[in-house]
Amino acid sequence: MRKESDVLGELFIEDDVYYGLQTARAALYFAVSDARVHPELIRAIALIKKVAAQTNTEIGDLDPVIGHAIVQAAEEVMSGRWDDQFPISAIQGGAGTSTNANVNEVIANRALEILGLPKGSYDRIHPNDHVNLHQSTNDVYSTAMRLAALQLLEELSWRFAELQEALQEKEREFAHIIKLGRTQLQDAVPITLGQEFGAYAQAIARDRWRLYKVGERLRQVSLGGTAVGTGINAPLKYIYLVNEKLRMEFPFGLARNENLVDGIQNMDVFVEVSGLLKAAAVNLAKISNDLRLLASGPRGGIGEIRLPELQAGSTIMPGKVNPVIPELINQVSIKVIANDLAITLAAEGGQLELNAFSPTIAHCLLESMKLLRKAVDIFINYCIKGVEANEERCRELVEKSTVYATVLTPYLGYDTCSELALESIRRGISFRHLVLEKGLMTEETLDKLLEVERLTRPG
Repeated sequence: MRKESDVLGELFIEDDVYYGLQTARAALYFAVSDARVHPELIRAIALIKKVAAQTNTEIGDLDPVIGHAIVQAAEEVMSGRWDDQFPISAIQGGAGTSTNANVNEVIANRALEILGLPKGSYDRIHPNDHVNLHQSTNDVYSTAMRLAALQLLEELSWRFAELQEALQEKEREFAHIIKLGRTQLQDAVPITLGQEFGAYAQAIARDRWRLYKVGERLRQVSLGGTAVGTGINAPLKYIYLVNEKLRMEFPFGLARNENLVDGIQNMDVFVEVSGLLKAAAVNLAKISNDLRLLASGPRGGIGEIRLPELQAGSTIMPGKVNPVIPELINQVSIKVIANDLAITLAAEGGQLELNAFSPTIAHCLLESMKLLRKAVDIFINYCIKGVEANEERCRELVEKSTVYATVLTPYLGYDTCSELALESIRRGISFRHLVLEKGLMTEETLDKLLEVERLTRPG
């Protein structure tokens, strides 16, 4: 055990851990959840520590030996090597101060070890005086939130592109299959199964584009603004150089916010991003709802499509198979929508120069992105690619319905078609059969009017 102390007291820390006093206290006081700070956020903070150490070394404010050790330690944290050294709950007081302190302590103690010094030798490398030099939690944390979100957003945008392609493939595959269109769950007019999947693909295309474009909002960072955006305790040379080094290290384009105060105190950019995640979740849920309806049955429901059979659906009903992947997507969507509300409330709860609830914003936003990224992968590979059309059932339901009444209204008149539709339902025969029975049209004329192209294309 090693003893660490500050003005608030002292605490014994196990020798084999790299975090210190501030982390140990936070792990105790904020022990409300098993959910930990997302690794992506930790690694983004470590990247900032790396470029800050490089900058401070270059401008002469940090001993090169110490600076190089901090850079190496930060790179190790970025690699995920020390992920087990971040024990603090994702939900925490202090606007992210504990998370920043946790990273500072791990990097400081690992840097000490690199130089052959014992952990806790803070007179040589101090978490605040050296690792956190010319920084504040407030500019570091808000910048790291943007970096982590940008990386996940890029991956998510590509997943939606893959989903769009998978749906478009089904659009082509099912282009020839005529089926019953429905409005308000009632028989409407004919449509092709391909057209339905094409509409899904178009909705996902909008999500893909929106998620891609919203990344621009995240590219403005306030690193160098320190506590409230005024840059107190940070030399001007450091502010410009640290942002330049961050741009060079980070794979996506970044720019220094023209108003550093705004970038630290306002969280509306994350509300905007979350809102688009919610919109994407809504589209995914709508598609999943449709798939569950279209696959319902297999005997007592609609049954126009078949979903991949992945697992037994019941421990009491043999042979039952459930639409488990669409159900998964529905629940992921619910969680993303709930996270959006949490982000909204946390963002509006900010006061004056800082939002104390940024840990909740960061946790919920990154969680939503990761959930969607994984869920879309699963949706593509275990559901969409395996969807099959029940072509015979599609045709059967069209023939049994009264949708042809709408198609033939321009030729037979609304009142006549209404009477025929009711008689068709009452007698249990097809509308087509009834038209031929009454001699209202020849079979040749009827076949021509009921061609798939005529039924499902404008003009």
